[in-house]
Amino acid sequence: MVIDQRLLTAIHRQPYLLLFSTVSGAHLYGFPSPDSDYDLRGSHILPVPEVVGLNRQQETIEVTEVREGLEIDLVTHDIKKFFSLLLKKNGYVLEQLYSPLIVHTTPEHEELKAIAIGCITRHHAHHYIGFAQTQWRLFEKEQPHRVKPLLYVYRVLLTGINLMQTGTVEANLVQLNQAFQLPYISDLIALKLAGAEKSVLEDAALEFHQQEYLRLLGELEAAHQASHLPESPSANEALNDLLVRLRIGSMANQ
Repeated sequence: MVIDQRLLTAIHRQPYLLLFSTVSGAHLYGFPSPDSDYDLRGSHILPVPEVVGLNRQQETIEVTEVREGLEIDLVTHDIKKFFSLLLKKNGYVLEQLYSPLIVHTTPEHEELKAIAIGCITRHHAHHYIGFAQTQWRLFEKEQPHRVKPLLYVYRVLLTGINLMQTGTVEANLVQLNQAFQLPYISDLIALKLAGAEKSVLEDAALEFHQQEYLRLLGELEAAHQASHLPESPSANEALNDLLVRLRIGSMANQ
């Protein structure tokens, strides 16, 4: 990935040390429109005085800006919050951590990726089942029906099934479909890539996609039941050790 200087400028304005920052959203999922914004996600390191002091901590920082015509949405969590989310079967943070679209990284980012394998459990299926159901409801109630929410439905379902079957995090729908070989996925992506954010689907196709949604939702539920992934995370101690080292290390950079 060639990093746009505008993305680097956005993260360099962040007030705290960054553990990592990656690209999420449509660019990660493989179907950005020409006018898609950039979703940057990551984790920052609050300095010790702010952690132990009385002042309100900035556990989460959210910044939305337009920089030279590029809309950028940046969200980072302090390492303690981010690590806690990793232990709570949160698929979002796994996808952010393992995103191959890296804007900023550190040696500890690589260490965290190795540790976080021990955070993946079969119960991450609940995240993807719930997310897919929410996205389908959003898609179904819109008039006209947009392609973007439908692609999110399929992206979530295939990511969840793949995770249950392989234990690996893959959020890119193009890459996922190399394994699933669903012929309509490439057509939907081409429609989204060729148009703007509001590309729409023909009403005649709605029944077909409803049947596919229900079929893949059933596959995800079956993959959850059959998964050999662990019941609970095993990375608590390793995450705690990394958290302490990062927090202490931040004192040298104050």
